[in-house]
Amino acid sequence: MATELLQIQPSQLTFVFELKKQSSCLLHLANNTPHHVAFKVKTTSPKRYCVTPTIGIINPHATSHFTVTMQAQRTTPPHLLCKDKFLIQSTVVPFGTTQDQISSHLFLKDSGKRVEEKKLRVVLITPPSSPVNAELEHQNLPPPLSGKSPETAQDMEEETVSKSVEKVGGMKQANDAAKLTFTEGSEELKLRLNVMDSKLSEAERTIINLNEEKRRNTQEKNLLKQELEMLKRTVNMKRAQGGFPLLFVCVVALFSVALGYYIHP
Repeated sequence: MATELLQIQPSQLTFVFELKKQSSCLLHLANNTPHHVAFKVKTTSPKRYCVTPTIGIINPHATSHFTVTMQAQRTTPPHLLCKDKFLIQSTVVPFGTTQDQISSHLFLKDSGKRVEEKKLRVVLITPPSSPVNAELEHQNLPPPLSGKSPETAQDMEEETVSKSVEKVGGMKQANDAAKLTFTEGSEELKLRLNVMDSKLSEAERTIINLNEEKRRNTQEKNLLKQELEMLKRTVNMKRAQGGFPLLFVCVVALFSVALGYYIHP
């Protein structure tokens, strides 16, 4: 039988429970193999505990440790029974691997690597003078130091499998719903973009036509102004030479009125 990658002491996490006070537990890890072993610590209640460190690498035939601190609690669990659990994963890594290279995929079992997992349960105890012990004695309840788990190993496995199946099913449903929503949103967004592109193209064509029409009008006005100036100079020259026939004066007047009406309608 192959040697276990890590030996963990103690085999359970024991916390001295007092209301509104933190409690810590120290666990030792021993690597009795000739390999470098990486470890990762997980828990079912990450908001209730603080683990330092959560990952690490242990040299061959060396030891390490990590500390688990339970945050201050405001209520006492019934009968001081706690269903929280910890999972310690370990695997062999090449020499020179650093902590920055440790990630979740390193502990995947389907990668063909040797990955070991150990589950540790949480046990709560109270100080001898704690009012919680007095309450337990008054209720004739068994003390929390019996060392027996509130669940058998088989119950723990069944509960874990059931929760995993429910979690996977819920994640699949949420993933399918997210994909459907994303697809519908993408189609609607594409339709809106097509409409906006069409409107933008139409607006650009309208602006081009207006600019062209404005340019033509400006050229025509400038041309008319030049002709009017030339006409004025011609009239002035004729006057200087001794006047104009009445018919010529009338034609010039009518032309001037028409030109003024065209320039300023």
